[in-house]
Amino acid sequence: MSEKRITILGIESSCDDTSAAVIQNELILSNVVANQKVHEEFGGVVPELASRAHQQNIIPVVDLAIKRAGIDRTDIDAVAFTRGPGLLGSLLVGTSFAKGFSLSLDIPLIEVNHLQGHVLALFIRENGIEYNPPKFPFLCLLVSGGNSQIILVRDYLNMEVIGQTIDDAAGEAFDKCAKVMGLPYPGGPHVDRLAKEGDPNRFEFSRPKIPGLDYSFSGLKTNFLYFLRDQIKENENFVEENKADLCASLQHTIIEILLSKLKRAAKETGIKEITIAGGVSANSGLRNALKNNAAKYGWNLIIPKFEYTMDNAAMIAISGYYKYLKQEFTAQDTVPFARTQL
Repeated sequence: MSEKRITILGIESSCDDTSAAVIQNELILSNVVANQKVHEEFGGVVPELASRAHQQNIIPVVDLAIKRAGIDRTDIDAVAFTRGPGLLGSLLVGTSFAKGFSLSLDIPLIEVNHLQGHVLALFIRENGIEYNPPKFPFLCLLVSGGNSQIILVRDYLNMEVIGQTIDDAAGEAFDKCAKVMGLPYPGGPHVDRLAKEGDPNRFEFSRPKIPGLDYSFSGLKTNFLYFLRDQIKENENFVEENKADLCASLQHTIIEILLSKLKRAAKETGIKEITIAGGVSANSGLRNALKNNAAKYGWNLIIPKFEYTMDNAAMIAISGYYKYLKQEFTAQDTVPFARTQL
């Protein structure tokens, strides 16, 4: 992209992970993430606790990211931060720190859309690893706890959402269905693990019929809840006795819903360059299903490394790099937002 070495510090604080990363052009130098285990006992993220933990974590996380990158803070050309969407209290911590850092070093401030960051994580380069980014234009299936979207990516900063959930996201369906089965939070990884031991065709769950390329998962969640309620009336041990099959069938249904629209999008656009992003893209069942479809339909499938599917600052830093090249800087009076679209 550019011969000059541009060094960007990225800050990510949209939910419950505090992260800082340093990137030089597309090459990642460091990516530090501090997790918040406190939310597990509550079965979900508690916004007030999350923002307080960010306040405790932000300085040591940034300090460690700079040290691991082997640079001095004066080497940093700009600081990029997640402006939204996310939890407002959490976003305020990252935004405020980025503003202060920018002022102290007199360097540009760059706002990043969290969803755009997930997509651009596909372009992160690592030392010693073959670089195989997607080619434009491509389709990206972005699936996370808060979002399920099909994005047409024409260029680094030119993206269009062509399909999205009209209610709940796929990740939310995983987590909430896992919760009613008594699985720990976050439920998605536990469902994935148990699904490997179960029969995906044992139980049939609702597949909402939504027009176009949009998704809906609220009906599936309701159907799953009522199904368990009715079965437990007959056998109070139903969930424990059938947990693996329940997880396998639930996961199979969610994946089929996701891929049915992705296949339609690929057919309608004629695009065979297919990618995936977001936390749910770490799901092994979804990855395997994508690989099978890629072989069947001749897709060039690109799946990101696991560490770049979750919320992390590397994706914010690389987004900041591409915005830096366009001189897309933001002012000190910029405020975060809880909800937005690409």
